[in-house]
Amino acid sequence: MSDKTPVDFWFDPLCPWAWMTSRWVLEVEKVRDIEVRWHLMSLAVLNEDKLDELPDEYREMLEVKAWGPVRVVIAAQEEHGPEVLGDLYTALGTRIHNQEQGPGRETVAAALKDVGLPESLMDHWDDTPYEPQLRASHQEGIDKVGQEVGTPVIAVPGADGGQVAFFGPVVTPAPKGEEAARLWDGTLAVASVPGFYEIKRTRTKGPDFSNL
Repeated sequence: MSDKTPVDFWFDPLCPWAWMTSRWVLEVEKVRDIEVRWHLMSLAVLNEDKLDELPDEYREMLEVKAWGPVRVVIAAQEEHGPEVLGDLYTALGTRIHNQEQGPGRETVAAALKDVGLPESLMDHWDDTPYEPQLRASHQEGIDKVGQEVGTPVIAVPGADGGQVAFFGPVVTPAPKGEEAARLWDGTLAVASVPGFYEIKRTRTKGPDFSNL
């Protein structure tokens, strides 16, 4: 058993903001005594009951692009263990976001190859028997923060023996070194206050992947 503080992180590989946050948490892992444990959630599952309320472009993304990658990732988890998720997410995010390859079949197949996972996992792209596991993983994360948020979700041990969980933070570019540590310490301080719900300001630009 590790004596490091476990940090549970739920992600959908399509989300650029979750990708930025994940790179920040990995920076924190270098300077704080934490260990990240990766879990899958799904923007397609999160929004499946409100597609008719969404803008056309976002609805099309969820219906056409969002399912294939998470099906493949949950199959990788179920057939090769949850320990493969961190490296697979890094391979996927690097290709999808940093290299702007998008979340198509070729990108996901290449990411599997990057981390030594079998190409046969692509057989789950259109349909997978592991959808119940995908939905259960998603629900575990979203139950901690509520349906009104998205990805990422982070959960850490709380003082009462339970967990402190929160959505985000949304940050760009991903802080590094001591700046990453300061943001982590501040985020935990805010999130651990009983009754605290939200802090937010207007976002003025998209994610900056240039320092990743």
